[in-house]
Amino acid sequence: MSDEPLVVTGIEVVEDLTGRSRCDEGFLRVRRLRCRNRRADGSASAEYRVDVVDRPRLDAVAVLLYRTAAAGGRELLLRTNLRPAAYFRRDERPVVPDGREFLQVEEIVAGLLEPSDEGEAGIRARAAEEAWEEAGFRVDAARIQMLGAPFFVAPGILSERIHLCAADVTGLPQAPLPGDGSPLEEGAQTRWVPFGEALRLCRDGTVPDAKTELALLRLADAPG
Repeated sequence: MSDEPLVVTGIEVVEDLTGRSRCDEGFLRVRRLRCRNRRADGSASAEYRVDVVDRPRLDAVAVLLYRTAAAGGRELLLRTNLRPAAYFRRDERPVVPDGREFLQVEEIVAGLLEPSDEGEAGIRARAAEEAWEEAGFRVDAARIQMLGAPFFVAPGILSERIHLCAADVTGLPQAPLPGDGSPLEEGAQTRWVPFGEALRLCRDGTVPDAKTELALLRLADAPG
């Protein structure tokens, strides 16, 4: 088998299961609720509908891996991932069309927290595991730097919060990406980008991933 990464050119919908699937099955679960607001004076608002989207695991971790470049200055590692939800935007009509097709999105390393991941130590351990699985770096969990409080991505619909971390991998060897065997990891690649350039790529939409930009800004503000 060739060591060259697979090149994915598109995602084909083999079957659309939407019409006969329950909202509480699948990778994402949708809770459809009828709610009302309770007020301090004892009254209540009119009833309204709420949809809440949950992942199988409540929260996730994202890891900004960086190094000091030979010429000085920091570089961060970006990973290219298949992102079907972004890709299928091409079937819709956005308010501001830009002609882009988001088959792959560049972002920092990330993954779901597992039930065994408890407390800050669990977050560090999961961050180290994702650094290996998605980027090929063996990082000691003790070297993982926490980047502030976790944040919501879309609190109106998603219950998930993301814990941001960082790790300096200067001088560490990078192995071929182990991956997890999922078709969604086909064609994954990594590259190093100077910090200033990475921030520009986030802001002009080349890297359209909010957690990547936020991690950059938080690391820039971190002590030391």
